[in-house]
This record gives sequence, structure tokens and C-alpha cells, in this order.
Amino acid sequence: MALIGLSSCKDFLDKVPDTRVYLVNLDQLQQLLVTGYTDSNYALVGELSSDNVIDNNSPSDDGVRYHLGFYSQADEQVYAWEDVDLDISSSDTPSGIWNGCYGAIAVANAVLERTDEFEATGMIEGEPISAADQARMDAIKGEAYMIRAYHHFILAQIFCMPYRGEAISKTLPGIPYTTVPEKELDPKYDRGTLQETYDMIEADLQNGLKYITDEYYQVPKNHFNVASSYSFAARFYLMKREYDKVVEYVNAAFKGGDPSTMLNDGWWQDDFYYISDIGRYFTSIERPCNLQLFTNYSTWWRRFLGYRFTCNRDAKRGTIQGPGPSWARCQYQNTKTKEKFAMMPCFNGVCGSAGGQEYGAYFAGNCFEQFEYTDKISGIGYCHEIRPEFTVEENLLMRAEANLFLGNIDAAFDDLYIWNQEHLSEDESRNYNHVQLTKDQILNFYSYYSNPDRKDPGYNIVMKFNIDEVCPSDKYHMTNEIEPYMQCVQHFRRIQMVHLGNRWFDIKRFGFSIKHKMGIEDVYTLETLDPRYAIQIPNEVIGAGLEPNPRVTTTAENSYVAISGSENVRVSD
Repeated sequence: MALIGLSSCKDFLDKVPDTRVYLVNLDQLQQLLVTGYTDSNYALVGELSSDNVIDNNSPSDDGVRYHLGFYSQADEQVYAWEDVDLDISSSDTPSGIWNGCYGAIAVANAVLERTDEFEATGMIEGEPISAADQARMDAIKGEAYMIRAYHHFILAQIFCMPYRGEAISKTLPGIPYTTVPEKELDPKYDRGTLQETYDMIEADLQNGLKYITDEYYQVPKNHFNVASSYSFAARFYLMKREYDKVVEYVNAAFKGGDPSTMLNDGWWQDDFYYISDIGRYFTSIERPCNLQLFTNYSTWWRRFLGYRFTCNRDAKRGTIQGPGPSWARCQYQNTKTKEKFAMMPCFNGVCGSAGGQEYGAYFAGNCFEQFEYTDKISGIGYCHEIRPEFTVEENLLMRAEANLFLGNIDAAFDDLYIWNQEHLSEDESRNYNHVQLTKDQILNFYSYYSNPDRKDPGYNIVMKFNIDEVCPSDKYHMTNEIEPYMQCVQHFRRIQMVHLGNRWFDIKRFGFSIKHKMGIEDVYTLETLDPRYAIQIPNEVIGAGLEPNPRVTTTAENSYVAISGSENVRVSD
């Protein structure tokens, strides 16, 4: 049972699927690793599964609904948390994620197998391995280990339940962890347990950290480098609730530097002429906040151009165009819809929309499509998106969360303060009631949005944490004292990584319960630890013999892109 789908051509299937290039030197190993990063994008699956997307064809609270088509039939299945069997060729679907990740893992395995052979013989191309060769080979091994760990990690986040501590995770299915190249016609795999998956990710991660270096890269941010590797380690240990390690690895990623000097400076730029300029600026390797960038084939951004499932209503107000502890008084009004809302001023002018924001809006800085023309006359080519996969901002918020559970509220607040300051302009006139963050603002804002008697909608800004149920810990517990600050952390994380799919991972690990309204009257509910937290593995892989994720029977309860700055105007308090 191959983990990656194979052609049905009989002549091809009559042969052992060992199509590897025979690698003979370090140049070839390093060149091959360039292809060791998935070209799929988990953003669509993550966002459609989360509360960052709504169905425009479902009535709003005031009865407004639209009759918009979906971009892909698979979108409807993902949004309803159904097993996906449509449009499986797309890199944005569960099949695309599965194949893309295992394809990248296969590259890492081929490279690591060859470095083992070089070291066993002590020779490369008939010459003894020199000290310089060994140093370079160690760097290659470091990147390969990180690639293998990362892609298995993403597979686990998508296709498994959240990590639940060692005892419970030993009872949950993991994903096949492959460490050698496929050489058989029909290899057999089992999923093992979630604990085994995490143990093997951790082993590869630690091996990678031993060897990783920035020395041999022309463009380090296109590869696993020192800063991004430590950031990945912090993200991994955040899932395991090993908070002391989170702080350790975030600090290592900063390399002793001041994170406040590394943040994105795109919020207040004045020279964005086209909306595509925003995406290019925010995802540039020149931005010190971007620690590693991934390039994917993806049509995810196109969903924002007047299609059915998009970031609108509560999803929009809970993220890019909604209130927050230090900007609740930043009031705007949409000149077309006349709706009033609070929004960080820095988002005004960097958000795109369709239908005058009637159908939704998006932050152009982290998801805008970069189209590659193969034939400009015919207008054909490839849809790319550049993912800021590891950033300084995420590291700040991970460290803040870790410090809260470690009992260091002051240190956590310091990082939340830095994040908030990033979104303020040096020109005070542009901040428009967006002020410096204080502890009182956090306590007051999130307690207000926790109050069911509040006068305005809650927008799912405050969520009920069930992290102690999801991942029980003898050392760490959610307390009343840290809960408002944790609400701030999850809210800031939701804004920071909107459109990237990471919100889905937070929903799972925090144990959030969410609802999806679909169509005229259907409402689907995803409760804490619902089996559908684990996206179903692809049908073609199940058909080849791999164990599917458990499921329960469920029923439903009763191309013009505008800059948002041209539609939203300030209004008085």
C-alpha cells in the first residue's frame, strides 16, 4: 500500500516504483532537498473547518443570504466536516495534503539514506570524507530531519486527534511514520499510535536541531534554518504542553535579539498601488519577521472573490475587522452596507473584499495569490501562495501562552504588549483610538465579551477553553487568573494567522466547540473532542488498506478586488 497515489497504467504498475535518482555527491543531495517541501496548502482545509469562515448562503441574523456558488464541491464537504471524496486532485484537499507531505518525506528519506551510506563507507565519489565534507553533510542531514519531522507533524495535525498526553495518546491512531524510501511494489503500513507518531517526530526534530545551520544556504528563509527550526520546535512542544521547552526554543529562535525590532513593518506603508503589492511585501524574505516561507500551488485565495464560503459576518468580526482590547473604540462604517464596526486601523487599506464587503473580506498580506504565467497571451499558468510558515509574531504569542501556564503573567503580558505595539503607527494620528495595551484592558475586554448580557454580538471572540480535558496535565491547569490573558492569546493568534489554517489546530488543542450554519436552516455543531477533529484520511488510501479515522453518524440541526480603505470610513464613538 503506497502512501502516495500511483498511476493506473498497467505497464507502470508492473514495475517496482523505485524512481529515485542515484545520488552520488553532496551537491546532488542539497539540490534534491530543494524539492523536499510540500507544494500543497493546508490553509483551505484548516480555515473551512474552523470558525474563520462562514457560508454566505446561510441567513445572517437580519435574514440576509446570498445564492453564491462554491469554488469546488470539496469546499462544501470540508465545511460540513464530511469525509472528502470530491476534487481529490487539488493540492488544497486532504488528498493533496497527504500526497504533498509524503512526497516531501520521501525526499528527506532518500537523502538520509544516502548520507548514511556515505558515512558507512567513509567515501564520497571515491574520495575520503573531509572535515569540510562532513560539516556540509551534517547540515544536509539537519535539514532532512527537519523536513521529515515537520511534514509528519502537519499530517498529524490534520488527520489525527489533538495530542492528549502520553496515556491517552497511546490509545489513539497516529499516521504512518516513514523513515526509509519505498522500494517494494505494494508496501504495507500501519498507523501506529498518536504517541508513537509524536515520539518519532520528536526524535527527528531533536536530530535536526543538532545539525541545522544557516551556513550553506543562498536563501536561508526558503529552507529550514536555525530560527525556523527552533520555531518549529516551540510549536511542537506547545501542542504537547511542555511549556518550559516552548520558552527555551522561542528564545533560541530570537538568537538573543530583541523581538520588537524584528516585527512586520508593512502595516503603515504608503506605497501599495496594487493589492498584490501587499501580499508581496508582507511575505517577502526581506521582512525580518518571516523566519521561513513556503510556496504552494493553491487556489485558496480565490474563495474570497464572491464565492459561497469565505471570511464574513462573525468570522470577519472575530478577526480582521472586529474589536479588540486596545482598539474597541476604533469605529468604522462601511460606506456601502452602512454597517458600523470596530477594527484595528492598521487593517484599513490592506484588506481586500468582494461585493463591497457584502460577501466577505480578507487580509491580503498573508494569503494573496501570486500567479505564475506559463503563457501570458493565453492567460494560463499556476496559482501560487506564499505561506509565512514561521514568524516572529507567532513566536511571541507562543511564548506568552507558555509563560501564562508557567505562572509568569508579567512576562506573558510583555509579549502581548509587543504584539499590540507592532500594529500601532509611529504617527499617532493614524492610530485612531488604537492605544497601547494594558492589563486592565485585557481584563475588562474579555470579561465583557464573556458576559452573555452584553449588548453587541460576541463574534466568537471569547471561547470556552477545554484544554485540561483535551490534554490533561499534572503540572499545568487553566485558572481563573490566567484565563482572560489566554483569551487574549487565542484571539491575537486567530488574527495573526487568519487565512493560514492554524486556527483549526488551536480549536482542536484548546477543545473549542464551534457551529457551522449551512444553507437556509442547517446548523452543524462540532463539540469538544468530536471525532471529526481528525480529518478523514483520503479515500484512495483507505481503499489501499489503511485504517480510517473513527466516525459518528451526524445530522444537521434545525473578479474585482477592492481595497477596504476605499469602503470603510471612520465614525465618531
